[in-house]
Amino acid sequence: MLNPTTITLLFLLFAIVMFVLEKIPLALTATIVAIGLNLTGVLDASGTFAGYINSNVILCVGMFVVGQALFETGMANKIGGIVTKFAKSERILIIAIMVIVGVMSGFLSNTGTAAVLIPVVCGIADESGYSRGKLLMPLVFAAALGGNLSIIGAPGNLMGVDAMENLGMKTGFFEYLPVGGPMLLIGILYFAVIGYKFLPDTKGEGTADTGRDYSQVPQWKQITSLVVLIVVILAMIFEEQIGIALQVSACVGAIVLVLTGVISEKAALQSIDLKVVLLFGGSLALAKALETTGAGTLIADTIVGALGANPNPIVLLLVIFIVGCVLTNFMSNTATTALMVPIAVSLAQSLGADPRSMIIATVISCSCAYATPIGMPANTMVVGLGGYKFNDYMKSGLPLIAVSFVICMVLLPILYPFFP
Repeated sequence: MLNPTTITLLFLLFAIVMFVLEKIPLALTATIVAIGLNLTGVLDASGTFAGYINSNVILCVGMFVVGQALFETGMANKIGGIVTKFAKSERILIIAIMVIVGVMSGFLSNTGTAAVLIPVVCGIADESGYSRGKLLMPLVFAAALGGNLSIIGAPGNLMGVDAMENLGMKTGFFEYLPVGGPMLLIGILYFAVIGYKFLPDTKGEGTADTGRDYSQVPQWKQITSLVVLIVVILAMIFEEQIGIALQVSACVGAIVLVLTGVISEKAALQSIDLKVVLLFGGSLALAKALETTGAGTLIADTIVGALGANPNPIVLLLVIFIVGCVLTNFMSNTATTALMVPIAVSLAQSLGADPRSMIIATVISCSCAYATPIGMPANTMVVGLGGYKFNDYMKSGLPLIAVSFVICMVLLPILYPFFP
C-alpha cells in the first residue's frame, strides 16, 4: 500500500507531465489531481474543494468581469489608440506601446490587453510603413512584464499571494511592484536601446482581426467601465483604510457594471474563465497535499541536499528562478506557478528562511515566457502577424530574461531579507 507522501509525489509527476504535454486540458488535469488525491485518501472533501472557493479565486472572478467591461465597451481599444499620437519613429512607438500595454496589463488580463492592442499596432505599422516585426514582440513582452505590477496582473500572482497569506504574512495590492516595476522600466529601456536591434525587420503576413465596431456603444458605458475599474483599483490599494477586502471590492465593481447595463449578465458570465478557476482550485489541492503529507519538504530536502551542506539562500533563489523560467517557456505560466510555489515555500522553510523572496522569485520567473512562441498565448498570437521564427523569440527574449534575472537577484535579497 502506497503511503500519502508517495501518492502525492506521483500525482505531482502526473501533473508536470500533463501540463507539459497538454494532451488534455490544463484545467482537467488539475481537477483529476484534486479528485485523485481525495479518492486515494490523501485529502478529505473539504481539503479537496477548499481551493475552488478560495477568496483569491473570487477576486479573480470579479476582476474578469470588471476587466471585460473595458474590452466589451471598446474603452480598452480607445486607450490603446493613444499610441498613434506617438508614431513619429519606430523606437518612440515601441516605448509608447510598451508603456501603455505594461500599465494596462497590471490591472487587466495580459492576454486580453494584447488581443485588443495587436490589431491597433498592426494598423499603425501598415499605415506608417513601420515594421510589424519591430512592434509586435515588444507589445506581447510588455503584457507579461506589466502583469508583475499588481497582484491581479496574472492568475499566478494570486497563487503567490495565497501562499504568503497561508503562512500568516501580510500582503498588499502592489506586492510585486518593488520588483515588477523596475523590470518593466528596464525592459522598456532595453528594447528602446539594445533589444530593438535584435527584432526582425519584417512586415508579417495576414490581417489582424479588428474585432467589433464600437462606434455604436454609448459613451457613458465606456466612461463608466473606466471609472468602475479605477474605483475598484483604488479600493484595493486602500483596502486597510476603507475596511473592505479586495475580493469584495472586485465583486462590488462587477455587480455595479451588470446592474447599470454596462455589461450584460451573459457577457459577464462568459468573461469568467472557468479554465483558470479550475486550474487554480485543483492546483491549490495539490499544494495542500504537498504540505500536509510532507512531500513538499521531501522535494526541498532533496534539492538542498544536492547543493551541499548549508547552501546559500541566494543559490536556492537562483535555482528557483532558472527552473521557473525554463518550465514556463514550454508550459502554461499559471500551471508552472502552481507547481513551483509550494516547492519554493518548502525550500525556504528547510533553511529556516523568510519565504517571501522565494515566492516572489517563483511568481516572477514563471512570467518570463519570452524565449519561445508557445511560452504564453500572446506570443503565439503574433507569430504570423509579425512574421516571426522560433529563433526571433530566442534572440529577443533570452536577453530580457537575463535582465529580469539580474533585477530579481539584486533586489529580492535586499527588499525581502532571508533572515530578517
